[in-house]
Amino acid sequence: MDIPVIGVTPLYDKTRQSVWMIPGYLGGIEQAGGCPLILPYTEDEKILRRAYEACDGILFTGGPDIDPALYGEPRAEYCGVPDTVRDVLEKQIFKWCLAEDKPVFGICRGIQLFNALLGGKLWQDLPKEHPSNVEHSMTAPYDRGVHAVTFTKNSPLADIFGAESAMVNSYHHQAVKVLAPALVATAVSEDGLVEGAYIPGAKFIHCVQWHPELDYKVNAQSRALFKELIKSSQIFCAGRAQ
Repeated sequence: MDIPVIGVTPLYDKTRQSVWMIPGYLGGIEQAGGCPLILPYTEDEKILRRAYEACDGILFTGGPDIDPALYGEPRAEYCGVPDTVRDVLEKQIFKWCLAEDKPVFGICRGIQLFNALLGGKLWQDLPKEHPSNVEHSMTAPYDRGVHAVTFTKNSPLADIFGAESAMVNSYHHQAVKVLAPALVATAVSEDGLVEGAYIPGAKFIHCVQWHPELDYKVNAQSRALFKELIKSSQIFCAGRAQ
């Protein structure tokens, strides 16, 4: 099969006014057999559409807090300042992916974005709103597990991992509060947070709260997540070629 092109949503440094990327997102795609393409940081729908059409799958990266307006709530003082451009461009791309059944994988902010756009709610700050003894904001090194997640029985994640549970890394202060109706949980943390979800029936719409891009070099299970995205994107690519 052809090498599928995977669009990667951009990171933006407001202080330096520069687009940047964590190498692990690109490396995780490359090692799994895909060609990563960083998407443009723009709200221009025509430009976004042209970039989107060049992709066989999309990886939604981690990043800043999502504007609570997307899930119908006011922004609390402990919620980070939203990146409006990212919210707009990712909302549009996700809408196209849903309509065209293009494979998508969301990491960290990705699961929060999917949940918000599909009608769910988020905790704006876990220490303030959902305190627990589970480590959700770890320190370096980030390629190690700090808390366990339990996989939903017979879920795709349970099949991918070939286990009932796993230790994962964790670096986030927001999380799913109310799961969107379209999503089904595939993993739950020790303190009850939804850490994995998917849309049944879709070609590949999966998301996780942890960071496989930070440990894929040493974690075969994280590599497996990227490989599933690539496999589905190859099928999508082959379908477009017919």
